[in-house]
Amino acid sequence: MKAVKVYTQEDVFKLTRKRSGELKVGEMVEATKNNWKDDLEKSHAKFVIVGIPEDIGVRANYGRAGASSAFKPALESFLMQQSNSFLNAKNIFILGEVFVDDLMEKALMYDAKDKNDMVHLRQLVALVDEKVTEVIKTIVEFKKIPIVIGGGHNNAYGNISGAFHALNKKINVINCDAHLDFRQLEGRHSGNGFSYAFKNGFINKYAVFGMHEQYNSKLALEQFKNNPGQLFFNTYESVFVREEMDFSTALKQCIGFVKNEACGVELDLDSITNVPTSAKTSSGISPIQARQYVFNCAKSLNALYFHIAEGAPVLSHIKADNKTGKLIAYLISDFIKGFEGK
Repeated sequence: MKAVKVYTQEDVFKLTRKRSGELKVGEMVEATKNNWKDDLEKSHAKFVIVGIPEDIGVRANYGRAGASSAFKPALESFLMQQSNSFLNAKNIFILGEVFVDDLMEKALMYDAKDKNDMVHLRQLVALVDEKVTEVIKTIVEFKKIPIVIGGGHNNAYGNISGAFHALNKKINVINCDAHLDFRQLEGRHSGNGFSYAFKNGFINKYAVFGMHEQYNSKLALEQFKNNPGQLFFNTYESVFVREEMDFSTALKQCIGFVKNEACGVELDLDSITNVPTSAKTSSGISPIQARQYVFNCAKSLNALYFHIAEGAPVLSHIKADNKTGKLIAYLISDFIKGFEGK
């Protein structure tokens, strides 16, 4: 099973527009030369950037396709940032993509509106899980930090599973998301990555920051209520509508819940106002608040990985949308700066 579509140094340079008198991130990062596992193991870089260009999980959750389009514009925007005293680009390795081309092609055969086809789509998501798990497990075993650009939020499962199998112990997870993503165990899709990971014993504690009260099911809420020692959320409305606490206090609540163990950091871009996603929101946090969330999680937690999910630039209906890619690039830099600023 092919798990990785590697990006070579030449591939990285092609995405980097050089300019006289300036040094871009893309000119300084590492990339694969021969065998990706050997190169990664020998590399001194701490952070490994990998994309998952799929939206099978979103379709299997009755959502709009488009999340497969986020990685390349995000990577290009990141590589075009300046390499300077604020960011050590030599500490970054560009791995490439989790290879899902074969599964994406198979998914085209199925219609999410058809009950039988939906079964097949969810089986394909389980195959995506296997590939993501293998890649994340390898990166974490080499004591490096994966920075994962989705793809649907179904890929949280592979991130968590990979980290669990690398460490051979349960991990904590924090997630900034409009949704708990704790839907029923009805076959894999983008709405149940965390419920499957919890059921399979991969998660110790899970905290959700700023979930939206009317976009989560009674069943999901009951699971959190019945497991208060392991599952926690605070809501967007409690912070921004009723003003029961401020942003900083709410974030500290979630960080405090997961702080004492190795922790995955998740961000669903549908939590941010007007970012093109399958479930785009008109009432969410701002880009700067998302950046603060990422920076503070990286600085305060023993972060195992960082996952940016659900970005779908093709759904912006703007022919040349570079805003989503640029936002993701900011978030990547913020995570690295927070982690290195401990």
